[in-house]
Formats: sequence, structure tokens, C-alpha cells
Amino acid sequence: MAMNPVVQPVSTESTSIQTAAVQAVAKAPAATDALKIVAPVSLSSPDNAPLVAQLAALQEAQDAPSTSTRIKTVLQRAFALLGTPYRWGGSSPDNGFDCRGLVGYVFRTIGIDLPRVSRAMANEGTPITDRNALTEGDLVFFGKRGRVDHVGIYIGDGKFLHAPRTGRDVTVSTLTDGYWSHKYMEARRIATGS
Repeated sequence: MAMNPVVQPVSTESTSIQTAAVQAVAKAPAATDALKIVAPVSLSSPDNAPLVAQLAALQEAQDAPSTSTRIKTVLQRAFALLGTPYRWGGSSPDNGFDCRGLVGYVFRTIGIDLPRVSRAMANEGTPITDRNALTEGDLVFFGKRGRVDHVGIYIGDGKFLHAPRTGRDVTVSTLTDGYWSHKYMEARRIATGS
């Protein structure tokens, strides 16, 4: 025995949702266009920030009106090194970087020579006592029991670029919560001006 479907009245809200869905499908590219679509990269950093977000942070930092040409150069050079493998004692893109080697390499490209050890770097430049006063290009230092043992480059929006540890690549992490937030000790402003 065949059953007739029951026709239910459709609300205006569900009709507009259905209409929007049909329009979206109609606007979607044809299957033959699938090869022209580039899917976003799904690589993640150690703190699960997608590479796309890291690149967006770079663009935002580069476009910031308060960012000097020197700092923009630092950020561009640093972001070009994203994905470079960590290597203890490393100080070049060919051999990989540890945190101090990465920071030293990037700042040398704008003519600033920094000490090799992060604890010594923490004595350079101008101290930034308020975390909210950080600006792009500042060095951020981390450690435990009052001893600096890690350094990165602040890129804005509560994030910094660094070479975290063995088994990880140069990446962007957050200062606002999680592991690095608890290890944060201080910051220094090294490069200023145009």
C-alpha cells in the first residue's frame, strides 16, 4: 500500500534558509573547476595555530601603520623562516635554528648583532615592563626560576615567532594563554626607527 507524504506548512525562516542553501549550491564551482581551487594548508604549529593564521598575522603586522621599515624587514625575514627545522646550536636556514640562533640571524639581516646566549640578549635594548606595551619586533624572553632560557620575536596580536624545541619547526605561538604565557619573563625593544 502506497503512502502519501504528509505536507507540512513551511515557515518563512526555513524557506529563506533553504533558498540560501540552493543559491549557494548554484554558485559553487563545477566539478571541472575543482582543479583550479587551492585548498588551505592544514599544517599546524605546536600550539595548534594554523599556518594560514600565522601568515595572516604576518600580513597584519606588515600593514600596521606604526611598524617601521626596519621592523617590517625583521618580520618579513622571520616569517620567511617559518617551517625551518629546530637544531640545537643552529644559526642558519641551511642547518636549522635554535631560538637564539633564529633571533640573532634575523636581527643581523638589519645590521644588529646580538649576543649568542638568550640570557645575554635579555640585557640588550630597552626593557618593556608592561606586556600590553609590546610592539612588533620586540624580543620576548621565557624561563623558569628567574633564569632566561628561551627567546622569540613578538609579531603583534599577542603572538611571537620562535624556534621552540627539538622535533619542532620555527613557528608562531601565543603569549596570551597556555605554556608560553606561564613561562614569559620579560621583553626588550632592540630595533627602532626607520
